[in-house]
Amino acid sequence: MPIVQADRLAQIGAALLKAAGASEEEASAVATGCINANLAGHDSHGVIAIPTYIDRIKAGHIVPGAPFTIVQESPTTTVIDGNWGFGFRVNARAMALTIEKAKTANVAACTVFRQSHVGRLAAYPLMAARAGMIGIATADSGRSPKHVAPFGGREPRLGTNPISIAVPSDLEAPFYLDMATSAVAAGKIQLAVARGEAIPKGWIIDAEGRHTTDPTQYRKGGALLPLGGSEGYKGSGLAAMVEVLCGLLTGLGFGVEPTGRHNDGCFMAVFNVAAFRPLDQFKKDVADFARYLTSTPPSEGSTGVLCPGEVEYRCEQRRRKEGIAVEDATWDRLRVLARDYKVADELGLA
Repeated sequence: MPIVQADRLAQIGAALLKAAGASEEEASAVATGCINANLAGHDSHGVIAIPTYIDRIKAGHIVPGAPFTIVQESPTTTVIDGNWGFGFRVNARAMALTIEKAKTANVAACTVFRQSHVGRLAAYPLMAARAGMIGIATADSGRSPKHVAPFGGREPRLGTNPISIAVPSDLEAPFYLDMATSAVAAGKIQLAVARGEAIPKGWIIDAEGRHTTDPTQYRKGGALLPLGGSEGYKGSGLAAMVEVLCGLLTGLGFGVEPTGRHNDGCFMAVFNVAAFRPLDQFKKDVADFARYLTSTPPSEGSTGVLCPGEVEYRCEQRRRKEGIAVEDATWDRLRVLARDYKVADELGLA
C-alpha cells in the first residue's frame, strides 16, 4: 500500500471533488474531514469514501452548492434542511450555530435532515469541546438502505447509528466518545474487502443469518450485527433510540425508500459548562478523572487503560509524521478518477 502524507492526500481529495462539481470550500471541507478520519485511524471514513461521494454527485444524490435552510427555530433550537448538500459542511454549520445559541441560552439543540454523509461524527462534538462546552451528536442514514440486523433478527432494519460525546478538559488529547451502535462501522467491512482481509467473528452474519468472517458475504445479503455480542440487545436498543432522534424527530421516517439516496439525519446538542460550574475547574476535574482511570494496573493480556479518544490521538500523532497507508484498491480508484478528470499530471497520479 502506498504511504501518503496527510497534506498531499487532502490535496488529491479536494482536487477530485472540485473536478466533480464541488466548490472549493465544499471540496476542502470534505477532503479535510476524510483525511482527519484517516489520521484518527478511522480509515473506513477516510479517503476511501471520496470516490463514493463523487459517484453520488454524478447520480444527483449530492447537490454541490445546495442552500442551508433554517426551517424553524427558537432561541434554543433549530431545524435545518441541508437540501442534499455535503454533510460535512451542513453539519458543521449546524453545530456552529448551536454553539452560538448555547453561549447565550446555555443549552441548545438542533436537528438536520436532507444532507449527504457527515463523515466521522466526532468532528462535530469536538467543535463544542473546543468552545468550552459539552457536545453530543447522533446520526442515522434516513431511509437509505439499512445495514444492521436488530438483535435476534436476520435482515437489516437499522443503520450503524453512531453516537459521539466530547467534553473540554486540560488533557493534551481530546476527551471524547465516538462509536457506532453496530459491532463495527459498515465502512470497515468495505475496507476489509479492499484489503483482502478476514474480519472477526461477531461483526456480520450472512444472508442465512449465520456468523461469518468473510467480509464479502456482507454485500451478498448479509447484515452487520449490533454492538454487544451476546448482549447485542444493548446496541440494538441504542440504535433504535438514535433512529427516533435522527429519523423520526427530523421527519425522515424509517424503513427504506426506493431511490436508496443516502440521507443523514442528525440530532445535536450543546451544553455550556460555565452554566453549571466554572469551566477551568471542570476541565481540571476531567483531566484528573482521566488520570485516575488510567492509573489502574493493567489486567492480564492488556497494556493498560486508555481514555476515550486517546487511541485516535496517538494514531494522529504517528500518522502525521509517518504518513497514511492507502489500500491499493482505493489508490487505484483515485488514479482512475484523476485521469478521467484530466488532473492526473498535476496531482502526480499519472
